[in-house]
Amino acid sequence: MLEDKRLVEFQRENRDTTFSVGNVYLARVKKIMPGLNACFVNVGYKHDAFLHYQDLGSDFNTIDKYLKQILSNKQKLLPIDKAKPLPAPEKNGSIQSVLQLGQEILVQVAKEPISTKGPRLTCELSFAGRNLVLTPFGNKVSVSGKIKDSEEKARLKQLITSIKPNGFSVIVRTSAEGKKSSELDSELHELIHNWEEMLRKAQKAKELPALVFEETNRTMALLRDLFNKSYESIYLNDEETLHQVQDYIQQIAPDCKNVAKLYTGKLPIFDNYDVTRQIKSGFGKTVNYKNGAYLVIEHTEALHVVDVNSGIRSSKSEERSQETNALEVNLGAADEIARQMRLRDMGGIIVVDFIDMSVAEDRQKLYERMCENMKRDRARHNILPLSKFGLMQITRQRVRPVTDVEVEEVCPTCHGTGVIKSSYLFTEKLEEKISHISCVMGLRNFALHVHPYVAAYLNQGFISIKRRWQMAYGFGLSIVPSQKLAFLQYEVYDKDGQMIEI
Repeated sequence: MLEDKRLVEFQRENRDTTFSVGNVYLARVKKIMPGLNACFVNVGYKHDAFLHYQDLGSDFNTIDKYLKQILSNKQKLLPIDKAKPLPAPEKNGSIQSVLQLGQEILVQVAKEPISTKGPRLTCELSFAGRNLVLTPFGNKVSVSGKIKDSEEKARLKQLITSIKPNGFSVIVRTSAEGKKSSELDSELHELIHNWEEMLRKAQKAKELPALVFEETNRTMALLRDLFNKSYESIYLNDEETLHQVQDYIQQIAPDCKNVAKLYTGKLPIFDNYDVTRQIKSGFGKTVNYKNGAYLVIEHTEALHVVDVNSGIRSSKSEERSQETNALEVNLGAADEIARQMRLRDMGGIIVVDFIDMSVAEDRQKLYERMCENMKRDRARHNILPLSKFGLMQITRQRVRPVTDVEVEEVCPTCHGTGVIKSSYLFTEKLEEKISHISCVMGLRNFALHVHPYVAAYLNQGFISIKRRWQMAYGFGLSIVPSQKLAFLQYEVYDKDGQMIEI
């Protein structure tokens, strides 16, 4: 995600990686840990998922009894308003008084598996839509505190109360402000359908653990949480995903359907929008931000540590007082750290060592600047003022593993040994590969992706090396500069964009 052409959010997943937050499983209790007042549940991951007593929720007994009823009679669903409410588990009770080994329970993933830990679970089930969040076994209607207009809050509460069936609680999200009743009613019915469909899958489950409700794919989940009418463009380089995005935007904001566009340029999409360069400069241990100042970011098992350094200051800055320089560097650091937390999705405890400032007003100004910058961050967070040692402590909600991008490149030719064949012979090696693809594999249309410096060399001159290759092997050959590649690295793609292994 770019704001004013600056990269502020970056999420990356392999195609075979699934996003599990929000998924609901019918699973069995595998191990009870009285000392932790928690249990481990097998939901199909390498490490068993963790469920604490406090995450059972106030409606656990009701849900547990209702689950037993629908599993005992698999022919029909018991209407939720017919389920008899049971008392909530004791506030300071013990896990073994509520759960037994091997017991079947419905659990929802609250946090992704991180490092050596399995997913974090909750039994307080919820189904999120763009404007509403549905929670079964309750009768409350809550409206987001971010909606400031009291009349609008009252309208939304009255509207949802009038259309909501008994047995469900609803949370009205900020994006519902100003929405028509028909739109909210349609979304509410869709969420109730998801609940009923989940119960039917639970009834049909033959083996446990069973995935009975799956969150929408990552693209749709991102749009649901992030999209608003201020977006100028959404670029996609996959036609199938483009149609999915356009259909989804058509449902939630018909006026903005044309915001989603297909990228058809020759350059890789990230290179074209300067994302590759910003990724390589924005990740890594050291991050430069302005006037020679830089951050050093270390990630330990327990927390993130950020050290602010003034670096090489200009002669103009040396003329000013040390306090003024320290404030300027710290304010710039506050801007960059807020961006880095969103960009890397840093979670848990973050400790920032700012440059010492002796004036109390300057310290307060820095604290206010950081609070202002963090207002745009969707993750829950808490910021403490500077301590006596000049340290700022920040906690930020951690939902999935921190985004870590390796920006240092291992030479693809020498594999780190430091010895390579003559670079002068590199073009001969490339021509051998091109000859093999064209003459042996029989491909006529393909693109050779190389480092931009190599691409410039291949294209130089009246009759360039590229032109000679095209005359020899066909004009279907194209040279594409790619910033993600190391100097003597290359990749070959066919006309459909699939990499050719050679």
